[in-house]
Amino acid sequence: MAQSRSTGLVPLRYVGIGGRGPEDVVADDRGRVLTGVEDGRILRLDGIADPGRTRVQVLAETGGRPLGLELLPDGDLLVCDARMGLLRCATKDGTVRVLADSVDGQPLRFCSNVIALTDGTIYFTVSSRTHPLEQWIGDLVEHSGTGRLLRLTPGSERPEVLLDGLQFANGVAASDDESFLIVAETGGRRLTRYWLTGPDAGTSEPFARDLSGMPDNMWRGPDGLMWVALAGPRVAPLDVLHRMGPGARRAAARVAVRAPFRPQGFAGVLAVDDTGRIVHDLVRRRSGFRMVTSACVADGRLVLGSLWERGVAVCELPDVAR
Repeated sequence: MAQSRSTGLVPLRYVGIGGRGPEDVVADDRGRVLTGVEDGRILRLDGIADPGRTRVQVLAETGGRPLGLELLPDGDLLVCDARMGLLRCATKDGTVRVLADSVDGQPLRFCSNVIALTDGTIYFTVSSRTHPLEQWIGDLVEHSGTGRLLRLTPGSERPEVLLDGLQFANGVAASDDESFLIVAETGGRRLTRYWLTGPDAGTSEPFARDLSGMPDNMWRGPDGLMWVALAGPRVAPLDVLHRMGPGARRAAARVAVRAPFRPQGFAGVLAVDDTGRIVHDLVRRRSGFRMVTSACVADGRLVLGSLWERGVAVCELPDVAR
């Protein structure tokens, strides 16, 4: 897989949104940005190019903790809620409907990211079945491998498991022709391909490995590129720990979830095409905006979300020539 050389991530401005943790950001065809924050609100940001004029509108309240979002053709929003399950929010009146809240007879918790294909089939990820969102760092340390990729077909209320044993399954995106999905495994620093059609349908394989950071949410832009947020850089001691036995990893995880956490001053975003080629590798090592968990393109700018921050970052969009 060919990779581009890292270039600088150029910040333009910060936009406060009146809520903490805009974990996922997605853009509509009018350049507005939608996100969910820690207190359960779903927000829409209009006029993102000018922070002095940016309008923040509350579209819905999930009653939980919204993470990954997917905008549907009719304007409604699919929401992966870490506490409530897979939801559908009507952006016109704020109605919230539960699409699925259990899988295999167990409560559906820590839903992470979601995508809907043109036939109405929904695919979404579960990051961990051993650690809740509040203890996400415990799963990364333990390297539990309990992440999943699930599918919900139109009219069904029972998700089916397509892939199990993923290392903190996170972002999900589809190829342009919808022949395969790409799943970000944050704990494995890799992207995994799951074939939907063709002779390899139902199987998975590596798509991009040994990434420079930990991939989080993914968003396919109108340019055909999949924008992949890097929530943190590669951590060498963590790589060493992952090669140890499960007992040592579980012990380290118990310590990690009790220790105070502060993200590093690192911001990173990748743009990947359907062949697995990294077209853009954008990094800022001394960033005031930390723990980038999502990225999308809106109004000609690159917009970043974060599980940690109280707003979004607006950055320069790199040259799209490829």
